[in-house]
Amino acid sequence: MIESLRARWAIIAVVFVLSVIWTVPNFVDLEGKWWFTKAKMTKGLDIQGGSHLVYRVDTESVLRSDTQRSTVSIQKQMQEAKIAVTKVDVTDPLAGGVRITFSDVQAREAGQKWLSDNYGVNYQTLETAGAVITIRHPEVTLNQRKQQMVEQAIETIRNRIDEFGVSEPSISAQGVDRVLVQLPGIVDSASAKELINKTARLDFMIVDTTVPPEQLRAWIVEAETAAGLDLAKMKYSEYVDKLNEAIKGKLPENTVVYLEKDEAAKSIEAGNIPYLLKTTETVGGDKLTDAFVTAGDFGQPVVSFRFDAEGTREFGDLTKRNEKKFMAIVLDKIVKSAPVIDEPITGGSGIIRLGGGADPQKSFQEASLISLALRAGALPAPLEQLEERTVGPSLGADAIRQGVIAAELASVFVFVFIIFYYRSFGVVASVCLVFSILIVVAILSALRATLTLPGIAGLALTIGMAVDANVIIYERVKEELVKGMSLIAAIREGYDRAFSSIFDANLTTVLVCIILMYYGTGPIRGFAVTLICGLIASMFTSIFFTRAIFETLVGKFKMNLSVKWG
Repeated sequence: MIESLRARWAIIAVVFVLSVIWTVPNFVDLEGKWWFTKAKMTKGLDIQGGSHLVYRVDTESVLRSDTQRSTVSIQKQMQEAKIAVTKVDVTDPLAGGVRITFSDVQAREAGQKWLSDNYGVNYQTLETAGAVITIRHPEVTLNQRKQQMVEQAIETIRNRIDEFGVSEPSISAQGVDRVLVQLPGIVDSASAKELINKTARLDFMIVDTTVPPEQLRAWIVEAETAAGLDLAKMKYSEYVDKLNEAIKGKLPENTVVYLEKDEAAKSIEAGNIPYLLKTTETVGGDKLTDAFVTAGDFGQPVVSFRFDAEGTREFGDLTKRNEKKFMAIVLDKIVKSAPVIDEPITGGSGIIRLGGGADPQKSFQEASLISLALRAGALPAPLEQLEERTVGPSLGADAIRQGVIAAELASVFVFVFIIFYYRSFGVVASVCLVFSILIVVAILSALRATLTLPGIAGLALTIGMAVDANVIIYERVKEELVKGMSLIAAIREGYDRAFSSIFDANLTTVLVCIILMYYGTGPIRGFAVTLICGLIASMFTSIFFTRAIFETLVGKFKMNLSVKWG
């Protein structure tokens, strides 16, 4: 415990000021006004209404297609390697099961070595009989492939929904092959569904370096001023289309300007880097078959990608013509990366090096992000809609009203009871409760948490938890007074003796909440997060804040506060 009373009040003052700063945006319209932060809690689907959609990612159809393509690819590649293969057919389409028939045992042995060298652990041998082997994917590989498809679907849906302008959409995996999409504030589910199923556009485009970056940025600033363009207030695609129309006469022929998010910026609106790209030097991402993170020559993470046969030819020609130039990877008109073409890529696959970053974890995260963006050019598998619900805003408004009334009634009841029962100490406890709620709202705002009905319940429960801590402390103080101690000594002894009980009780509750956060979904997690924030706030106010008040009033100003009747 900090002994200096002045230091304690300084800490309390800092916490109070920060709490006010983070709480204000929730209750005051700061649009167009300056404030320390604009972060605030967002209203969940059950409060402001919106659309609730559940999709199933049809991973089985993709696995069947992958297995069928594998039979053709394996046979072709083995023949090119001069291995005598007579037939390759499917045995288990969902597990990548393939039976390969060779001309003789010697060819079979050569084929097994070729599989080991080229596919490694991606295939395991199930059976060997003479000149025939049966192989399939291991369970680990299959599970990774299914998880990858779900992640791709989530990333693609998120790209689409962000373009739709939804505030704080919730898109998450459910189980093995399901995706939950919650769109607060959106009741036009037909438009949302159409947008979700729309395919994203992925392109590989060559960067035109004939215009200096400073000149390009100056043209953009002039166009924004002249045409009244503001990326922060417009959809990205609309902004880019109008920007290119405004500077069309200044750009070289067959070029277009797209933007990349600045690495140091939180969003593309806050900071971006413009690129001038050639529209005649491009290959569509629809010909990409896969992209994944692997290790480079020196162990650093790189992004590997593969094309189909047509894409292999087109990409090879593109990289031959533009060796040592920059090639932009563009997803929905947003530049995701612009690496240098070190050498022509003619084998249908290539790698993207990320530079010499010192932080391996950061490099791996960047590589994962780029590979995910490459795979997100189109939905990886068909989506089957399993559930659709529309929550009207009137239901949310009614829920808010009832929740607020319940919280207000609970607070009034608690205030009346604790003041009646503990007299002056009850007044201090009431101030403590108000401060505790202020801190909770500030923490949730700083986290940009989504406020749901279970979250409101957790906030109401916080009031009871805070009162519980005060009751334990005050009862301890009363016990010490009965023993004949002075008021200030009883207060100090009461706080010291009550601390372990309060800490242990709150710690066990926090551990339960952590388990709920880990295993629970949506509303349950919201309840757990709110309750954890409430416990942290109540510990601070009940133990630290109220003790400072008592030691100031009783210890310094010698006020004779009452903790009981009589």
